Amino acid sequence: MAATELSFYDRISDALAKPEGQLAISAGAKAKYDNRARAMSEFPSMEITRDRARSIRAHTLSQLDKFLAEFADNVEALGGHIFWAKDAQECNQYINEIARAKDVQLVAKAKSMLTEEISLNQSLETSGIDVVETDLGEFIVQLSGDKPSHIIAPILHMTREDVGNVFNEKLNVPFSDDPATLNAIARTHMREIFLKADMGISGVNFGVSESGAICLVTNEGNGRLISTAPRIHVAVMGMERLVPTLGDLSIMLQLLARSATGQKLTAYSSILCGPRRKNEHDGPEELHIVILDNGRSEILGSALSEILYCIRCGACLNACPVFHSIGGHAYGSVYPGPVGSVLSPLLFGDPWNPLPHASSLCGACKEVCPVNIDLPGLLLESRSQQIAKGKSPLLMRLSQWIYAITSCNPILFGLALRSGQVVSRLLAHDGWFTTLPGPLQGWSVHRDFPALAKKSFRQLWDKPSQD
Repeated sequence: MAATELSFYDRISDALAKPEGQLAISAGAKAKYDNRARAMSEFPSMEITRDRARSIRAHTLSQLDKFLAEFADNVEALGGHIFWAKDAQECNQYINEIARAKDVQLVAKAKSMLTEEISLNQSLETSGIDVVETDLGEFIVQLSGDKPSHIIAPILHMTREDVGNVFNEKLNVPFSDDPATLNAIARTHMREIFLKADMGISGVNFGVSESGAICLVTNEGNGRLISTAPRIHVAVMGMERLVPTLGDLSIMLQLLARSATGQKLTAYSSILCGPRRKNEHDGPEELHIVILDNGRSEILGSALSEILYCIRCGACLNACPVFHSIGGHAYGSVYPGPVGSVLSPLLFGDPWNPLPHASSLCGACKEVCPVNIDLPGLLLESRSQQIAKGKSPLLMRLSQWIYAITSCNPILFGLALRSGQVVSRLLAHDGWFTTLPGPLQGWSVHRDFPALAKKSFRQLWDKPSQD
């Protein structure tokens, strides 16, 4: 994906300037966080299951070449087609070629962060093909010309009034902010799309190596419609999104639903095995599964490979205080929040390097991750790699260099301390700095900074009281 024109810090400023949107994001994320906590408290074997899920992901990625080959062989045995795409360009080109060869005019699309990652919609539209998102949230995002703000809740930043205004303007219907009415409007519009679409495109929540099946998870049923009604179904799968067996899939689905939405199981969990067979009346005539690398093979086996364990539940976003404060759009990436802060620089390059620094390292993300990814550790490793490669901001490198020299020299450290104490006495008011210079203004805009004590602990230790 392309970098945005604004810097990360400018996007943060823009986000904080929209208090209504931020309130909607914080309230929505907190509700999902609370739903997860309730669902997990009713799951007696939660920790055992999380450990088991982590083991499944680790085992799968440790032998990924074997499981990918097994999966591909089984898909083809079921009558499906496999295409190995190295990057976004190859993936988009292959799907465009299918569309041209089969005279596809209209595509009905299920929610897929991977297709957002590769800008598939824009690629198809450039070729003159109409693409309609059928997930309700993604449909609203598409109508409004916006971007998703959360990996499972695309319109977390929007209010009911916002949605009503979008439908009024784009679908030419009377304004309403009633959820049932808005759902009915969307349903009426989408039903025609499902019936007319020549091709359905989806992501893949999980591929099952032992059978060649793919699993689609939705709460609206649109995944079943776009994968059965159109004559062609194209499923785009990240190369890491495999489980070895159906038993492993069962464990993942239990955790995915509880972590994402607080449900025991997602409303529609569809397991698809190949295209329509002879004498069958349902299903596509053709099934194409595109297995996409797009930088994942470089992550595999690296110090950051654990990020590939992610099952895209969004729980880490809902737990993250930074995400609550700035929302998803500020990250400028398909993948916001803690998981996106690690993944985005790896997939999209240097413009996303500031993201790993947008974390307090509080550990809330690790506590809620269904596969126990050590996200704080990965964020630290990502920062460390940037420093080692000289890619951290110049001001940060300079300040770290000065601190390293000063802290290793007792004379310099003492001189710096005494200088700070003098400045504190001259500029602080009643023991507090109300305004700080330069980049430190970001702190003092919202809170005061305490002045240095008249005597440091070291000074007190060197001259203990006579008591």
